[in-house]
Amino acid sequence: MDAKQYNTCVREWADALFRFAWKCTGQQDDANDVVQGAFEVLWQKKEEVPAEKGKAFLFQVAYRQSVDNFRKRSRVVFKEAPEEHYSPSNPDLKKVLDRALAQLDERARALVLLKDYEGYSYEEIGRITNLNESQVKVYLFRARKTLKDYLVSVENVI
Repeated sequence: MDAKQYNTCVREWADALFRFAWKCTGQQDDANDVVQGAFEVLWQKKEEVPAEKGKAFLFQVAYRQSVDNFRKRSRVVFKEAPEEHYSPSNPDLKKVLDRALAQLDERARALVLLKDYEGYSYEEIGRITNLNESQVKVYLFRARKTLKDYLVSVENVI
């Protein structure tokens, strides 16, 4: 990857990477640090990373940094993402979905975000998270079940 391809990666993936990092860390400052760290690592390894693998590499680094961040803090404080980065048409629905995501541990949240928000395949998620495809499917199934159980409970939606 050359400097032009690196800059293209920054332009194309910075917002998506920030949204992912925000949802994983739950803090804007931490998300900014994760994004900056991911792009720094990509720059340092630009000779080793092919341009077509830039997105997967960035999300892999961001995932690992988010997990490291979680372990350092040993607790999760979940805040809403800023409106300029993510805003579904129904703000009440957004709050319910954010609360539902907050019920998940960091791995489950990251898997749901990678699959359902970013559109990665099971195989790609496995490479990003160092899990095999079967593990990804099982963890995603459990995470989605937790989300479903949370969302169908009337007291959580009101």
